[in-house]
Amino acid sequence: MKLENQDNGVTARLLPDELSEVHPTVDKSSGVDGGASISGAIFNISTGMVGAGIMSIPATFKVLGVIPSFIVILVIAHLVDVTVEFMLKYSHSGESNTYGELMAESFGKLGSVSLQVCVMITNIGALIIYLIIIGDVLSGNESEGTVHLGVLQEWFGIQWWTSRAFALLFVVLVVLLPLLLLRRIDSLRHVSAISVLLAAFFVAICSAMAIHAMWVGKSQSPRLVPDFAGSVSALDLFTTIPIFATAFGCHVNVHPIRAELGRPSDMSSAVRISLVLCVAIYFAVGFFGYLLFGDSIMADMLVNFDKTSDSVIGIVLNDTVRLSYAIHLMLVFPVMNYSLRANVDELFFPKRPMLAAGNVRFLSVTCILLALIYIAAIALPDIWIFFQFMGTTTVMCLMFIFPSSIVLRDVHCMSTRRDKALAVLVILLAVGTSLVAIYSNLSDLFGKK
Repeated sequence: MKLENQDNGVTARLLPDELSEVHPTVDKSSGVDGGASISGAIFNISTGMVGAGIMSIPATFKVLGVIPSFIVILVIAHLVDVTVEFMLKYSHSGESNTYGELMAESFGKLGSVSLQVCVMITNIGALIIYLIIIGDVLSGNESEGTVHLGVLQEWFGIQWWTSRAFALLFVVLVVLLPLLLLRRIDSLRHVSAISVLLAAFFVAICSAMAIHAMWVGKSQSPRLVPDFAGSVSALDLFTTIPIFATAFGCHVNVHPIRAELGRPSDMSSAVRISLVLCVAIYFAVGFFGYLLFGDSIMADMLVNFDKTSDSVIGIVLNDTVRLSYAIHLMLVFPVMNYSLRANVDELFFPKRPMLAAGNVRFLSVTCILLALIYIAAIALPDIWIFFQFMGTTTVMCLMFIFPSSIVLRDVHCMSTRRDKALAVLVILLAVGTSLVAIYSNLSDLFGKK
């Protein structure tokens, strides 16, 4: 990714027009006093990537095999690097402070509204899934007639206060709401750091369990390539691409994080470091998770940790894995919600930034969104099918199609032939993969394979 040649102190929708009004000592050109650090940006970007998608990575290894999975992870990471570079390049040359403004600059009102609708669908769906997973960990669920107890029910029995509705309400009010009321995304840098460390802790435990299983001869033999002679078809391979793409999604957080950096030109370096970190995490959890559970791996690996041991140490270890991941999702939630709230506000109040309207609108939008997500997580026990189609449509648009379209539109007449060739290639790969994945998912859903 190319570094920007000069700094451009932009502001996000949820920030004051002049940072100096809030932080008088900020020197945006030097980034010495008051500007967000590059380490904070790295943690916030990485946290936005490492969400619920990490649990589906091992299942893709079962479909693709180890070697193709690693290659796909590298290819997706490179395409993310390319498309983020497109966004930064045009944000620097124009006057766009948000992703929506960047789309409006190239495609007018239709472009910005399309972007904001995709962000709303993607982030609301992801946040609902986060709460569903947290509820499953704390209060359990019932799948195909099998009851899976949550951690609270295992410890304290089935009580009214261990129910999903009450447990999630407690998490929403005591843990999530205070974090959502932070106005600057850089204020979440310590939360994001803890979240990334918890993800690394989760990977470390999985790795240790897999190595121990291999040592005692209980591990599974991972396939290096797809098993076309078995139950894997060529179409199944394409359904894994959206999962990897969703796992690397960070584009909607690029502008808010860049706006708060002391040196906005550091954003490209922060994204690249985050990509390297996430590639390591995804390959480790995918390989060791597949090694540990083999072909019995579930689409959500967390389910496999329900009952993997009858020993006290094994039960404690399993509960530790589940709780660490649930806490990780609680800390990812505010970062995902930040871009959702910004785009919702920009969609409904395009001419008046949120801070200019005062605290009432900020609190209202925050609480309404959180309430709707909580109600949906209670009412909808499973929206993984929706998540699959979301990954093949809105996520692909946000990550690949929209940034590449901006380059092809080239309103500033600055795209090189290489840029346009890459943009065309990215769009063709995204559209082609999405169409095949949608067809495969529909075939599986209606039993017409």
